Amino acid sequence: MKFERLLVLFFALVLSIGSAYAVAPGKTLEWAGGGAGKVTLDGKVHADKGLKCPDCHTNPKLFAMKKGTEKMSMKDMNAGKGCGTCHNGKKAFATKDAATCGKCHKK
Repeated sequence: MKFERLLVLFFALVLSIGSAYAVAPGKTLEWAGGGAGKVTLDGKVHADKGLKCPDCHTNPKLFAMKKGTEKMSMKDMNAGKGCGTCHNGKKAFATKDAATCGKCHKK
């Protein structure tokens, strides 16, 4: 009986570690965003579009699961890397489109 409790506790701990790094629906992640203003990634907005964590973190592996490990730049995104993989004007609004800057950058 004691062993089962320890096993359940262990698995609960293991599962909670992954969620400490991910931006799940209802959670946000922020970057400084440079002179254009702070950028907030909203997990709910992406989940509402039908996306799940593996869509960006596993297949393809666009981003690591640990906060603070990604170096983002508009140059890379406009070249189709990172967020720019989907935000290319076909699948989602384009990072190159000046009219959509305010969707991510908040002053």
